[in-house]
Amino acid sequence: MYPKNTWYVACTPDEIASKPLGRQICGEKIVFYRGHEGRVAAIEDFCPHRGAPLSLGYVENGNLVCGYHGLVMGCDGKTVEMPGQRVRGFPCNKTYAVQERYGFIWVWPGEQDKADPALIHHLEWAVSDEWAYGGGLFHINCDYRLMIDNLMDLTHETYVHASSIGQKEIDEAAPVTTVQGDEVVTARHMENIMAPPFWRMALRGNNLADDVPVDRWQICRFTPPSHVLIEVGVAHAGKGGYDAEPQHKAASIVVDFITPETETSIWYFWGMARNFNPHDEALTATIREGQGKIFSEDLDMLEQQQKNLLANPERNLLKLNIDAGGVQSRRVLERLIARERAPAAELIAAVK
Repeated sequence: MYPKNTWYVACTPDEIASKPLGRQICGEKIVFYRGHEGRVAAIEDFCPHRGAPLSLGYVENGNLVCGYHGLVMGCDGKTVEMPGQRVRGFPCNKTYAVQERYGFIWVWPGEQDKADPALIHHLEWAVSDEWAYGGGLFHINCDYRLMIDNLMDLTHETYVHASSIGQKEIDEAAPVTTVQGDEVVTARHMENIMAPPFWRMALRGNNLADDVPVDRWQICRFTPPSHVLIEVGVAHAGKGGYDAEPQHKAASIVVDFITPETETSIWYFWGMARNFNPHDEALTATIREGQGKIFSEDLDMLEQQQKNLLANPERNLLKLNIDAGGVQSRRVLERLIARERAPAAELIAAVK
């Protein structure tokens, strides 16, 4: 159960640099590739000849060639030609709106006439030279909403990430959740504490002492359909915390783009953007490695959680104060999904 009339991150440009990419998104099997003039194209990953995945083929002269019998498919979903055969009358494949922006390729899996590129959220950190970014991709067998829950309640850091970003002070600082339209924000601030290992490394990366008390913050921002950007950082205690001057803090944005594959599996695009020492490539690599290890710790927990939930569909889960961010995010999603389904429900009622 996910919204489809919206933009999801489908892949990164390097994934289609040399050959087509087949990827299932919101239950839709899609092939992504670079067509004419290097523009990204996305069509149904299904050859109308014998049903083979077109993603197993190759690109030639801007068209997609099926790797089974050589059928040539255009970016418009129409069959162009096939060796020794007449192809007039072949049914068109479904095409998908795609946009290449901010270092990602975005796809609209729903009603194509509603795909407005202006609806892609602006990402200042992706277009500014004052920011650096490093990230990666995980495939995880869990409902996309479980990952949203995970990211909107960072209490789990104390336990799942005890050796890197976790600390007991997270449990002791109550989060505050607010909702503005379709955006849900959960914020937690901790004052006069010692930084955990990952943040000590970040302080050193900004040429700051790592053995003095700090003020720490975590501000999780959910926006539909499944994007969670988390402002995180530490500043030397007494310098203003979140509002401290740049020379007193190490601050970043944890980037989480969660793209449903099926009802119980996701493509998880993760990363961290920072605005201190942005040209230090070695620091970017170090942070990326650290973040990758942290996110991989969530993977097994989420997959095992999903298995438990599937095995016990009748169980009611507890909802605590710390769950407010995830609960409110789900309410936003439920509202959007209901809005999408309303026209279909009205049509069925009219027919009856």
